Amino acid sequence: MTRSIVVGLDGTEQAEAAAEWAAENALLRGTDVRLVHAKEPEPEAALSLGEGESEEPWAREMMARTAGELRERHPGLLVTSRLLPSGPVPGLVASAEESDLLVLGSRALGSVAGDLLGSVGLTVAGVVERPVVLVRAVSSASTPRGPVVVGADVRQPVDSVLGFAFEEAARRHTRILVVYVQQLPLYAGMGPAMVPDFRLSMVPEIKRSVDVMLEPWRAKYPDVEAVDRVAVGSAGLELVAAAREASLVVVGRRTRRSTLGAHIGSVAHAVLHHSPVPVTLVPHD
Repeated sequence: MTRSIVVGLDGTEQAEAAAEWAAENALLRGTDVRLVHAKEPEPEAALSLGEGESEEPWAREMMARTAGELRERHPGLLVTSRLLPSGPVPGLVASAEESDLLVLGSRALGSVAGDLLGSVGLTVAGVVERPVVLVRAVSSASTPRGPVVVGADVRQPVDSVLGFAFEEAARRHTRILVVYVQQLPLYAGMGPAMVPDFRLSMVPEIKRSVDVMLEPWRAKYPDVEAVDRVAVGSAGLELVAAAREASLVVVGRRTRRSTLGAHIGSVAHAVLHHSPVPVTLVPHD
């Protein structure tokens, strides 16, 4: 049995969707679900507290209710809960390190720009060394049966990213779509006539490189149909477009930190903000 799937709860509908996604995927993995809540409330959660009501009883009731609903919908699923003693970021990071997967809710489209996930979710997703899944509330109605979409880059070490994606596709008995996007060089924008020539000359070579990259994974997972899509342009836009038919999107995140601290990267940021289905960030070197 693998280690628990940890879910961060804060009383929002996005967190409830994350809990449901975690329950469904725990059954696929043969593991349990651990619900956690940090004592410091998020703004949405704080609004649900009555005047004079302390947070701890509310949090315990919220986790107990969610756990009961998950057990009712998924008989046989082991669900536990824990009130974290530290703040949201350190508490979730510590919990993630004790798990195989951390699942968080992400805010729906239409929220204030730059705060679609919330500062806690973005911070945690940028520093933990475990895969993190961000789930929107709209994802909770049913689990899509489309392919697992993964963004890959032949220039980077992506074994952990591809390994996670192929394993998820195998569990779901679905295919995997590997998307590689070659950004146009600066000179390609100098004249429209140069762009078609660039596409025609570069795409076949890139496809060969992607096929070489996928060869060992296709051999390891012979029952998973793996197709690749090579495009030229914006990786974020291509992955968001592919996500419309997907059940899950998997994107890599570099573990190196900048002088401004950890971050998730521009492509992952775009996908997290616009994907209609759950997105997994997988850390890699």
